[in-house]
Amino acid sequence: MIPELGHFALLLALALSLGLATFPAFGVRFQNPMFMRSGSSLALGVFSFMLVSFFCLLYAFVNDDFTVTYVANNSNTALPLPYKISAIWGAHEGSFLLWTLIMSGWTLAVALFNRSLTTDITARVLAVLGGLNVGFLTFLLFASNPFERSLPFHPQDGADLNPLLQDFGLIVHPPMLYMGYVGFAVPFALAIATLTAGSLDSAWARWSRPWTNAAWAFLTIGITLGSWWAYYELGWGGWWFWDAVENASFMPWLVGTALVHSLAASEKRGVFKSWTVLLAIAAFSLSLLGAFLVRSGVLTSVHAFAVDPLRGVFILVFLVLVVGGSLVLYAFRGGISKNHANFSWQSREAFVLSNNLILVVSAAAILIGTLYPLFYEVVTAGEKISVGPPYFNAVFVPLMAVLFLFMIFSPFSRWGNTDLGLVLSENKWSIPAVILVVTSASFFFGEDVFLYGILLKSLAALILFFLVKNLLKRTLVLSASYVGMFLAHGGIAVAILGVVITSYYSEGRDVRMEPGDKVDLSGYQFEFLGVEKVRGPNYISDQGEISVTRNGHKIAILRPEKRFYPVAQDIMTEAAMHVSPLRDLYVALGEPVGAKAWAVRVNVKPFVRWIWFGGLLIALGSFLTLFDRRYRAIKEKKARIFSLEATT
Repeated sequence: MIPELGHFALLLALALSLGLATFPAFGVRFQNPMFMRSGSSLALGVFSFMLVSFFCLLYAFVNDDFTVTYVANNSNTALPLPYKISAIWGAHEGSFLLWTLIMSGWTLAVALFNRSLTTDITARVLAVLGGLNVGFLTFLLFASNPFERSLPFHPQDGADLNPLLQDFGLIVHPPMLYMGYVGFAVPFALAIATLTAGSLDSAWARWSRPWTNAAWAFLTIGITLGSWWAYYELGWGGWWFWDAVENASFMPWLVGTALVHSLAASEKRGVFKSWTVLLAIAAFSLSLLGAFLVRSGVLTSVHAFAVDPLRGVFILVFLVLVVGGSLVLYAFRGGISKNHANFSWQSREAFVLSNNLILVVSAAAILIGTLYPLFYEVVTAGEKISVGPPYFNAVFVPLMAVLFLFMIFSPFSRWGNTDLGLVLSENKWSIPAVILVVTSASFFFGEDVFLYGILLKSLAALILFFLVKNLLKRTLVLSASYVGMFLAHGGIAVAILGVVITSYYSEGRDVRMEPGDKVDLSGYQFEFLGVEKVRGPNYISDQGEISVTRNGHKIAILRPEKRFYPVAQDIMTEAAMHVSPLRDLYVALGEPVGAKAWAVRVNVKPFVRWIWFGGLLIALGSFLTLFDRRYRAIKEKKARIFSLEATT
């Protein structure tokens, strides 16, 4: 009964979404205030029924209702309760239910917090979001229904959740990632509303910025959590592999970063307005492309869902309709802006433009590297090639080095014009001093010196140095936007340091160890004490015990595991780590290679935690900008939101 209620709630949500896509648009067309204002009630209804549907599926998982096919395929009676809950989004159908629930949540948020918009623009935005909800719900109901039953025959215990997903990372990573993916629908909808209204001016950027910043912050957290999850769960000790599905989330993040900066220029100076609209379309389009890549079956990845290719065809058609339709609209209406501001090439506008170009080119390079193997396979009738880390590192890293160079001076840039000569003259001793300190530290602490690594570390150090110097020079009260910028740019620099140091100075060995064997690595001594059997709630584990000492002092006892899940008949590696702010001691247990001997992977990874700490700083900075008083929803009497005067 409960699953049928969840299915019925989806049908009602689809019906209300159809109303949301049509009634407000009808009201705009015929200037009917009642229909224009209907969007808020309809959005509330869509979200409410989506929430009912979600809780119905939750009920089925918690109560082991294996008559529901999706529950039977992704749960088990022995599965711990937290993983029964997260198993809702552990496979395709449930993850898309979560996606659609989050989409309805963003739609409701727009309906509730729209006081700074005129009624007609609100109606246009909600109609666009309603249309997107229709597409997602149609796909969910007719191609990915999570409430299908297996009657009268059904399993008694369930097939179990993929052991790889029985981890805290599954609980937090997908919801954050989807919040970012779907959040870009709001600036997309506002861009479409702006184009259809013929009011492309600076004011729309003011309203778009907080929504874009929030979506970008969530996506940043999602990507950061995904990197952290892969690092400790997969047992290989890496934090980024340039996997095609990793790229699928990284591309909208890069374009979203460009959008965040371009919106600031459009709001402040009235420049790049048409370009900013195009970025809003591109960010959401790449989010949809990511959904297609993950769910179409065209990619082989530990992150991808193996599904019926027909679902991929549905998403591809939807992608073509949404992206193609928005680009056609942009082609006809993208030049409606009548106010074209000029700017100096030594201004903050120029820095923003440089930032945008580098980020978009980087995203395009990643897109080519991700899709090229697919096109090659089609053209050659089945021949396969792979584009791996060497290509992405060779293309992406130099572009980022140029971007970081611009970031060094961005805190001192000014709207309109910046005297870069004065900035350079004021820091003619500071810049070489910072580079000298970084170079000296690299020689002192590193056994090997990598010039490329010194360059990137110097850029990161200079970014931090100039951020702090600019902060100390400010005499005005710090705004939330400035503090947010400071944290976000500082987070980038911290992440750069983490990436460079752990990439160049990590040490690792794969060794055969018997009880009593010792391995020395980076000043640490790892002693293998043996392996014992451990029983978990739904697995049996071979748990190793490794003692770590340094200079005769005991540091930790690490217990890596090799887990066997009887129901899924799968084996998983669980690494063990000793964590500190400056380094990780990372040990993973391999296969038995003798009566008492095991293959063991031992790693010392300096500064690896700085990568994820930097990512969280970036997200925190973006969230802080939402508290800037300029973005509080205060509706001014007789003020049209889409006018240049509203931003001056």
